[in-house]
Amino acid sequence: MTETVIVDALRTPIGRAHKGSLVDVRPDDMAALVVDELLRRHPEVPRASVDDVICGVSTAAGEQAYNLGRIVGQLAGLPNTVPGTTVNRFCASSLQALRMAHHAVQAGEGDTFIVSGVESVTRRGSAFEARDLNPRLADRSRPDFVSDMYIAMIETAERVAVQYGVSRQDMDEFALLSQSRAVAARDDGSFAREILPVPVGGTVVERDDGPRPGTTLAKLAALTPVQGDGGRVTAGNACPMNDGAAAALVMSADRAAELGAAPRARVLGSHVTGLAPEAMGLGPIEATRGLLKRLSMTITDIDVVEVNEAFAAQVLPVCRELGIDIAGQLNPFGGAIALGHPFGMTGVRMVTTLLNGLQARDGSLGLATLCIGGGQGMAMIIERVS
Repeated sequence: MTETVIVDALRTPIGRAHKGSLVDVRPDDMAALVVDELLRRHPEVPRASVDDVICGVSTAAGEQAYNLGRIVGQLAGLPNTVPGTTVNRFCASSLQALRMAHHAVQAGEGDTFIVSGVESVTRRGSAFEARDLNPRLADRSRPDFVSDMYIAMIETAERVAVQYGVSRQDMDEFALLSQSRAVAARDDGSFAREILPVPVGGTVVERDDGPRPGTTLAKLAALTPVQGDGGRVTAGNACPMNDGAAAALVMSADRAAELGAAPRARVLGSHVTGLAPEAMGLGPIEATRGLLKRLSMTITDIDVVEVNEAFAAQVLPVCRELGIDIAGQLNPFGGAIALGHPFGMTGVRMVTTLLNGLQARDGSLGLATLCIGGGQGMAMIIERVS
């Protein structure tokens, strides 16, 4: 079977939604900027040879509406002959885009793909109104109620915290760890290896908005729970709302070798699973178990694990159930609690950071895994090419 390689990956800084550094940048322009730069860095890959632009986006509304994959390709200067498509698997949208490119390469249906992901919570608009919800999925009192598909994500986190006995202090301590790691990675230049600076007006945005160097456990403990007294989820131990874009150049190993494009990693496999919507935060557990089983691996084989930090409430049970070593394997540069979670961007952002982490640690195998709104989990394992 044809081998899939990731030649390169790149991301923008992550901005705070509504008040951060990227609020004045359109999401389509932001994604196109990254795609254009990615191809500029690899002039050995002709733009006309790209088989497809596959773009992940969580909310196809406002400036993210229409077919964003096609729009991004056009804005990035690809010729009219290069098609584009848009993918939605909520938080894992761009990881799904990467999975689709991998499958196309394996099937022999193409050898060069641009995989991108973008979300501007600031500028995306609203996907639907309350009146659009299917009552069989929204009204728990109905006799024909099916499942709690539209449950608020914070409520899922609270339920998981109670189910697994994750205390408020546990969550705040993990949030502090994420912030500390992200601040260190920002300050020591680790993130500079993966970030494309974005011009905004007369300035250039070079760093993520999220990492907070002054974070302490006392400050986190002082925050009011989102759901009031008795709640455990706060703005400090959950991911914020964000804006950002990322992209990867994905090819067949043979085509990359033919063009002289040196790959950074090979894709070994991916897996997706479903579970009850109200427990969506636990999605990475079975997704990772299924993938490890398919590849005849164990979690101890993995050098770096990137788990999307939607909530500390779900990351801790995921690590416990999978046996992930938080000190030695998990999110060495911090995660979404500190960096942010621009939904459509996050999958490829995590892979970009995973490549960076494997290089920094001289590691070989990396896992990226996410929970997904609506009750799903997704995982992908890559192997670094030295």
